[in-house]
Amino acid sequence: MRITLLGAGHIGQTIARLLHGSGDYHVTVVDRSAAALAKIQADPACAGVQTLVAETADAAGVLAVLRGQDAVVNALPYHLATIAATAAREAGVHYFDLTEDVAATRAIQQLAAGARTAFMPQCGLAPGFIGIVAHHLAQGFDTLVDVKMRVGALPAFPTNSLKYNLTWSVDGLINEYCHPCEAIRGGKNIEVLPLEGLEHFSLDGTEYEAFNTSGGLGTLCETLAGRVQTLDYKSVRYPGHRDLMKMLLEELQLNQDTETLKAIMRKSIPSTMQDVVLVFVTVSGLRDGQLVQEVFARKIFADRSETAPLSAIQITTAAGICAAVDLFREGKLPQRGFIRQEQVALPDFLANRFGAAYQQSRQVESIG
Repeated sequence: MRITLLGAGHIGQTIARLLHGSGDYHVTVVDRSAAALAKIQADPACAGVQTLVAETADAAGVLAVLRGQDAVVNALPYHLATIAATAAREAGVHYFDLTEDVAATRAIQQLAAGARTAFMPQCGLAPGFIGIVAHHLAQGFDTLVDVKMRVGALPAFPTNSLKYNLTWSVDGLINEYCHPCEAIRGGKNIEVLPLEGLEHFSLDGTEYEAFNTSGGLGTLCETLAGRVQTLDYKSVRYPGHRDLMKMLLEELQLNQDTETLKAIMRKSIPSTMQDVVLVFVTVSGLRDGQLVQEVFARKIFADRSETAPLSAIQITTAAGICAAVDLFREGKLPQRGFIRQEQVALPDFLANRFGAAYQQSRQVESIG
């Protein structure tokens, strides 16, 4: 299968390594940065991967690199998703991405209407794997009451006041903190404010907080509309993070100048490869007339290999989109039109050679 991969950042590099290493994909990586592509060229695991420097924000340029390919995997920043998806539609190639942006996903859904090819956005961790888990658990109930989805990409060793290090895209992070969040309350679809809905819980003896952020639900509000009383998604952080971000965004009004905030964070908050991803889903409802709850909890840790270290967010995000592409290639997903994450069967995902990264994670046994 001929794949064009847009984006050669940390996640893109991991995707290229996985798809190429499987032997079933001919991968061409496209990026505007020659330096980023040079890292892929220098990676022994990517020997044979083709690279191409091109302006990924230019619609005509993206279209040109997609012609003659079977599929495009978009690992670019969220604001370029619609450009890439539009080019995919015109080139007649299948489309997969990692976007968490609600508006971009809705635009892609419209592009997919009547298309001869498949369009599957939101194939990462959240949205992505978290929605697959939640939908799978929901199928085990006669009547749904609550679906709560919690995900954190956290530094393993927090040392600053925010108790946070940069583990993934600053653009995506601020986008989640600044845009309205979808939810269901009392059986009705609503919008809630980001950074609100603060709650605290503990896992494995560690204290966490969680609060509303945008995009993590994917399309579950549509899929479960009329079937569940409460549905929400919250990002998990260490206690105190939300209050400081709220001060920066609201009191200092940096939500009206996000470019300045991004510049500050990139300059002052270190990135880290030593992270942990927390996945925590609870679903409650009626089964045989009795109110019961099911929980899925996992911790995925960074790979500290000396030769090819990978952060937990690299592992989980790349595994999500690579598994989606692989399951599509195997015919286990629809072959045209818009594909929702919840159309992926969790057992198929975990049995997949890429999705197995989640199966090999550590299940959390004690929840307080």
